[in-house]
Amino acid sequence: LRGLYLEAERLGDRNAARHYAGRAAAVAPQLAWAAESTLEELTERGDWDGALKLVEGQKSTRQIERDAANRRRAVLLTAKAQALVDSDPNAARTAALEANKLAPDFAPAAVIAADLVIRQNDVRKGAKILEAAWKAEPHPDIAELYTHARPGDAVLDRLNRARKLQELKRNHAESSMAVARAALDAQDFATARREAEAAIRMDRREGAYLLLADIEEAETGDQGKVRQLLSKAVRAPRDPAWVADGVISERWAPVSPVTGKLDAFTWRAPMERLGQLIDSETDAAVPAITAAPPAAAPAEKAIDIVADAPVEKPLPANGGEKDAAVTEDVSEAETAGRGSELPPLPDDPGVAPEEEAEKSPRRFRLF
Repeated sequence: LRGLYLEAERLGDRNAARHYAGRAAAVAPQLAWAAESTLEELTERGDWDGALKLVEGQKSTRQIERDAANRRRAVLLTAKAQALVDSDPNAARTAALEANKLAPDFAPAAVIAADLVIRQNDVRKGAKILEAAWKAEPHPDIAELYTHARPGDAVLDRLNRARKLQELKRNHAESSMAVARAALDAQDFATARREAEAAIRMDRREGAYLLLADIEEAETGDQGKVRQLLSKAVRAPRDPAWVADGVISERWAPVSPVTGKLDAFTWRAPMERLGQLIDSETDAAVPAITAAPPAAAPAEKAIDIVADAPVEKPLPANGGEKDAAVTEDVSEAETAGRGSELPPLPDDPGVAPEEEAEKSPRRFRLF
């Protein structure tokens, strides 16, 4: 079966490869290659129960460590809870709570577990789940659910809940952003502006500048300042997102859409924009750069100007005799044909005849 699996992989037949891996895993669960391939197949099909059973077998045969097995179980249970939210809320809640117990710092598990608990009117328990996850690692989804846990709360109540999150995790950009958003909803523009600027000082990024632009538009309506903040947002680093194998997603997913690997998505800032600019006046101090000559333009975009028009020459000091001679020379050059070289000026030493014959007609390039 191992040989057939490798041959199918070499031919690019993933279905056949997974078929042989599944048969091998059924015969010998301790085989790591068979278990991993079968796990990818089960997660791709959405068979979360089968994947959980396989992970339990890997743990019992000591193919993976206990912490790694708990992490995988937490991911699979979170995916199962997401799949059962609408069809079976009770089973979804059980799976989500177990996932949160296995990995309390795993934000997707905490969010779905707290959401399902709050839906059943147990706001206090849901708040405790979110507070524990926030202490471990602040996440904007946690702040959003925590501040809006009670739909009937006033905007000032939501602001107070955001401040409570800030007390749990001080000197963190996400804490300041959560308070700034809640203050903007409450029209407390001074607090919103102060917290948004504090978030920029701690973690300069795109979302903070966009929030400042919203605050400026709501408070003053100054479109000039709003455009300035939007331009800074374009130059700033991007906000964190769920990233896996080059794919950026706003929502967490249990497997990678590219490779099918389990638990591939991580919460981090995507790759920076190419050619990112830095605002030297407000954001960073840029050293003085010596002016350099402009780079040559591409050949296909260069504009050639041929000296085919009469050239104005300064009047000589001795009157019109030399001027008449120069005018006569120019007329002879024009009759000889357009594009030919003009005679050298009096102060031009000229070139040797053999060098002149080798050179092409002089052209001026405009950059």
